[in-house]
Amino acid sequence: MELRLQFLESFRVQGSDGAGYKVFAYERLARDESLPAGEDGWASTGVVEYRLEDSRLVDERRDGSLHISRSDIPLTPVGAGADSWRP
Repeated sequence: MELRLQFLESFRVQGSDGAGYKVFAYERLARDESLPAGEDGWASTGVVEYRLEDSRLVDERRDGSLHISRSDIPLTPVGAGADSWRP
C-alpha cells in the first residue's frame, strides 16, 4: 500500500529530560485504488503520525500521552493552547 503524509499541525512540548521539542502531526493517506489509472486520489487511513523536528517518531499511548519512540521520555504540551491540546 502506497502511503503519503499530510501535515495537520505542529506544537511545542517539554520532555521529562528538560529539553524542549517541536512535534509535527501528520495524517496518513493511502492511494485510492478504486480510481481509474492516471487519476491521483488519496484517502485518509484514520491514523495520525507524530514526529519530532529531527524526524524521530513520537508514540501516542493508550491514555493519550505522548512519548519519544523507543525512550521513556514523556512529552507535555507547553505554550498557547497547551490546556486544550488533546492527541
